[in-house]
Amino acid sequence: MDKQDTAPPPPPPTSIPARPLYDGSNGIAAASETAGQVEAATSASAASAGVPAPAQSAPAPTSDTPFYPALASNGVDMAMATFIPDQTFMPMPPVGGLQLADPTQMLPIIQPSNGTLPTSERGVSADEIALYDRQIRLWGIAAQARIQSANILLITLRGLANEVAKNLVLAGVGSLTVLDGAQVTEADLGAQFLLSESDIGQNRAQAASVALAKLNPRVNIHVDVEGVKSKGPSYFAGFDIVIATDLDPDSFNIINTATRLYGKAFYAAGVHGMYGFIFADLIEHDYVIERDLGNVATEPKQETRTRSIIDVKTKKEGPKTIESVTKRELYSTWLLASDVASLPEEYTSSKRRLKAVTPALPCLRALWEFMQRQGGRTPSNREDLKLFTQISTQKHKALGLPSETLKPEFLRSFLQNLGSEIAPVTAILGGQLAQDVINVLGRSQQPIQNMVVFDGSSMESLMYPLHPEGVLGANLLSAAGMDPIMSNGNGVMMPGFGGLGGLAMGGFDPTAMAPILTPDGIPMDVNAAFVDASMMFNGGVMGQMDATASMSLPNNNQDATVNNNDINGNQTS
Repeated sequence: MDKQDTAPPPPPPTSIPARPLYDGSNGIAAASETAGQVEAATSASAASAGVPAPAQSAPAPTSDTPFYPALASNGVDMAMATFIPDQTFMPMPPVGGLQLADPTQMLPIIQPSNGTLPTSERGVSADEIALYDRQIRLWGIAAQARIQSANILLITLRGLANEVAKNLVLAGVGSLTVLDGAQVTEADLGAQFLLSESDIGQNRAQAASVALAKLNPRVNIHVDVEGVKSKGPSYFAGFDIVIATDLDPDSFNIINTATRLYGKAFYAAGVHGMYGFIFADLIEHDYVIERDLGNVATEPKQETRTRSIIDVKTKKEGPKTIESVTKRELYSTWLLASDVASLPEEYTSSKRRLKAVTPALPCLRALWEFMQRQGGRTPSNREDLKLFTQISTQKHKALGLPSETLKPEFLRSFLQNLGSEIAPVTAILGGQLAQDVINVLGRSQQPIQNMVVFDGSSMESLMYPLHPEGVLGANLLSAAGMDPIMSNGNGVMMPGFGGLGGLAMGGFDPTAMAPILTPDGIPMDVNAAFVDASMMFNGGVMGQMDATASMSLPNNNQDATVNNNDINGNQTS
């Protein structure tokens, strides 16, 4: 992206390794601190860490203020929004023997009025208009303002993320946080242009941030060197878009669950040599298409299972009448799209289209299942190859694809490419992912829906809408008291229960997971339905309080620590 001559840019921001926002033995501020002390400690920790500080909380409601003042001022429809308590703050004093969450610290999962949370936008200066002139001509000044206000998190700085970061920085995003706990090795130099031999041994995110800052000094580059598994769900709340690359499927699932809880857009992507993928979960995304008014006016309607026209407006521009059509796309989660979701009817009803589906799709699904079974590793020996072939055949059949399209030659090629990076492939997928992020911020183009698979054997990048039966969008994961429920294709899963088991097994630190600690704030006994729905419970805990029963979590990972809080927020075990 070319840049025109402008006044000397400001000096690049200082990159400081980030630390968790909350300190303490259980990952949150001590219960004895007041809400004001927690806010002060949080702000000071965030400032010293070099990461975006969380927004200041609103004062407690009084007779002269709205019940949810901070949210109402942002235009949230209080009658429709769904809320979850943010347990990283001090709870209110007990009322009638029950511990109530502070309503000023409740966060909306979505804003049903338009499918997105409001974001603050700053103006575009004259210098910035000159600098970004060519792209402003392409997508407009309003879109550029939204791009420059965006706060984006990019996880794992390998070849694919290098390309994504380059394109986002040159586009002028407001802030980019790069998160990676790994060190630079010789293998990283093959497909990563942001690194050099002198960086070997340094933190990968820290080393790449130096070159990124030089690309566009106007972009705030933040560095987090701790690795994603040390982060709790509240860490992701401060970003507009979270992009996770080259992680294991369990990590993708856990991060996606956190972004859903906070109503944030999520992308997952990965590359294996000549093959790769992009997954998008925008929850509910609105965008506007402007076009000349045709002979027949457009009417609000359902276009596909995931896309609907929700509003149509017209305006005069000289002799022409321009039609502004607002469309809404609904999404499903990584957990469902990566495994149980089937191809849409337009594929399953056409033999020609089924035959054209790339076998890389079932092979990727087989790889993700293999990694889940084998603790995150990829196939490496003869027994692994046999198991991978069996899983691939099962996934191919489950998608309803013709058996002749999964050839031994393709399986051999796919396996030979595992774990490698090829610069042209990372450039193609990284450019496509960054372009979609820009389109989502600009709200003027149709986004990815919802899985893109790159097949290097045919040099095609194909998009497949993979969704399960049932509800989509924000209704797929909504707050239901303390324990949100979402479908897993085979019943229900409780992120507060089964999800915590996944956190422990995945090596994530539950002590950093402040919003989903297990307080017995409102007594609830484990019943037969919970035993059926949760992999964490068994018949032996019937009648126990849910948080007490959840202390079986360490059985999933002996290195994990789980704390149980009683009704007053005191640790009981």
